[in-house]
Amino acid sequence: MSALFNFQSLILVLLLAICTSTYVHQIFPRILDSNKEGVLGIFWKFARIGERLSPYISVACIIMAVRLLF
Repeated sequence: MSALFNFQSLILVLLLAICTSTYVHQIFPRILDSNKEGVLGIFWKFARIGERLSPYISVACIIMAVRLLF
């Protein structure tokens, strides 16, 4: 089943994209800052979400990890 049709998988993919974009932005900020518009601008927005909502993203990642175990 595709991640688009399974809500749990969709949330997991979004959380992983947010965490990865935030990590890449912290290590190599020019990569995402130069691509603020267009298709790659989505990753810049994900990085901003990860930076500003990091406690909530962390809690969501922990919940998803526990949910995948059971």
